[in-house]
Amino acid sequence: MAKNDELVFGLHSVSALLEHAPERFIELWCLKGREDDRIMPIINLARQFGVSVQFMHRKALDDKSEGEQHQGVIARVKPGKLFTENDLEDIVEQTLGKNELPFILILDGVTDPHNLGACLRNADAAGVQAIVVPKDNAARITATVRKVAVGAAETIPLVQVTNLTRSMKALQGMGIWIIGTAGEATQSLYDCKLQGPMALVMGAEGKGMRRLTRETCDELIKLPMAGSVSSLNVSVASGICLFEIVRQRLHS
Repeated sequence: MAKNDELVFGLHSVSALLEHAPERFIELWCLKGREDDRIMPIINLARQFGVSVQFMHRKALDDKSEGEQHQGVIARVKPGKLFTENDLEDIVEQTLGKNELPFILILDGVTDPHNLGACLRNADAAGVQAIVVPKDNAARITATVRKVAVGAAETIPLVQVTNLTRSMKALQGMGIWIIGTAGEATQSLYDCKLQGPMALVMGAEGKGMRRLTRETCDELIKLPMAGSVSSLNVSVASGICLFEIVRQRLHS
């Protein structure tokens, strides 16, 4: 396998990538003897695009996926587009050009690929236009992230920025209100007006947002916690916050 090639595994991940970027496919590896209704559409579509399809025993697929659940299908693909600060500005301008409200999710220091995958899935479901992460000390799109995101990694741009604070200020300059989540905040999520052009910032579990990130936010909110647990998993918390924004926008 070439150095820059990527592996994508799982039915949803492979199917989504095949639908959105078939030109990236190099070859498809499938479980020998499996011909059910879930995998055959993928195989048939791959063949329509001229993708080489090889059938392998489960042990060979297990070795290629390094123990991750591949669901009988693995694709070898060319690397995808890397989104940067310039792309973020273009995404916002395109959103405004369609008379839509910008809706951005910012993840500060989220390094776990499972959390990133789940956040991508939440963002796609809520209608977020992009997820912004720092270039350093943050999870990247990997086969595991794609698998957890069940297709959302192909629909939501993951924008890697060199300086997160600078990018946040650029968003503010475009009229986007930035809401940060922090345990020390005095205002509850449910007491805050969340209806305009908006970016939601989620910090890493335990550490939360970095100081400069927190200070750059326009407003800080917290989730009301009734039990003994002090915080929630970042993907769970992001889902709650994103859909509260969706709820308020629907009723505005």
